[in-house]
Amino acid sequence: MKFIGNLLWLIFGGFEAAIGYFTGSLALAITIIGIPVALQTFKLGILCLWPFGSEVEKTDKPIGCIRSPLNLLWFIFGGLWAWICHIIFGIILCITIIGIPFGKQHFKLAGLSLAPFGKQVHLKI
Repeated sequence: MKFIGNLLWLIFGGFEAAIGYFTGSLALAITIIGIPVALQTFKLGILCLWPFGSEVEKTDKPIGCIRSPLNLLWFIFGGLWAWICHIIFGIILCITIIGIPFGKQHFKLAGLSLAPFGKQVHLKI
């Protein structure tokens, strides 16, 4: 069932969202300063490719005191807009019974797009 859900997700917008995240990641990686943020947008793009069955969890490894300032900068300069888009699409999809599983995946993406630093994505293929 996860495979069918992921296939439908890719056909009806997941692939385009992943391409958008990967393009943003590439643009950020061109600058040396943007590499840490590029890794986070790449993480969001991977989750956009295969959201059903994937899990987002906090990492156990400490990355020091830089996690909170980076999450704050992420929130101000793009995370808020990504979060709003995923929340709006999630609400719209949850209006119909068929769209509820896809809306739940948008809510999962919204949680990751709000503060991606310090979180890991585990793909269960």
